[in-house]
Amino acid sequence: MSFYTSLNGLKNAQTDLGTIAHNIANAETTGFKKSDTRFADLVAGGSYTDPRQIKGIGSTVSGIVQNFGLGAIDQTGNATDLAIAGDGFFTTRHEESGRTLFTRNGNFEIDGGGYLQDGGGNRLQMFGLDAAGNPASGGATADVLIPATNAGGAELAGVTIESDGTINAAYADGTINAVGRVAMATFIAPTSLRQTGDSKWEATGGSGAPTMGVPGVGRYGNLLSGALERSNVDLAEEMVGLITAQRYFQANAKAIDTATQLSQTIINLRS
Repeated sequence: MSFYTSLNGLKNAQTDLGTIAHNIANAETTGFKKSDTRFADLVAGGSYTDPRQIKGIGSTVSGIVQNFGLGAIDQTGNATDLAIAGDGFFTTRHEESGRTLFTRNGNFEIDGGGYLQDGGGNRLQMFGLDAAGNPASGGATADVLIPATNAGGAELAGVTIESDGTINAAYADGTINAVGRVAMATFIAPTSLRQTGDSKWEATGGSGAPTMGVPGVGRYGNLLSGALERSNVDLAEEMVGLITAQRYFQANAKAIDTATQLSQTIINLRS
């Protein structure tokens, strides 16, 4: 039994090492959120077993939990780079598949068609504005599209995005038109979002459906234009965790070695 107990420990240590290595590898990935490995103990016993005689049989990985703590904010000076000072997520939709993904990576740029996208075909979503400049009712989102010219034929001169998510397009004739407001999402259980890579997540049954809104309201947070959120990985903390996981692995390997020596001794008693 001790062999299998220690074997479980080795597997758990390997999982922990893999999680820490993944965190360290993404220490410089924009919008990345680190993960932590959680363990639980295993016991063997039935309803008629004396509680004083129940012994543990090792441990298991109970889950790999994402940490959505805020990362450091890095000033870039690029108006279409966005960081979130709050718990919200940017909402993106792929131009071809229509797949909706959520991200904290606000590294967006305007493509040749005027769409604000992330370089991978995922277009930032917005709410349209009514005549009063408020988000249009209905809750439907649309791709952020910056017109190349205004009604007077003047060419686009620049784009600014305010802290409340309002997207303004400035034109060569001096006019400024509000295009829409950035659509944000929050989740009741963000740690249950499914990671899809590229600092993006997808909603699951565990995370619940997204609650949509605009920046500057409640948990969505304000937008910081000209900035990006860095990874929330603390390298010093990860290095300490790496040493601990290594010791954990070595201790379980030593337990297997000790059990082997004990078994060999018992076998040799009959020699």
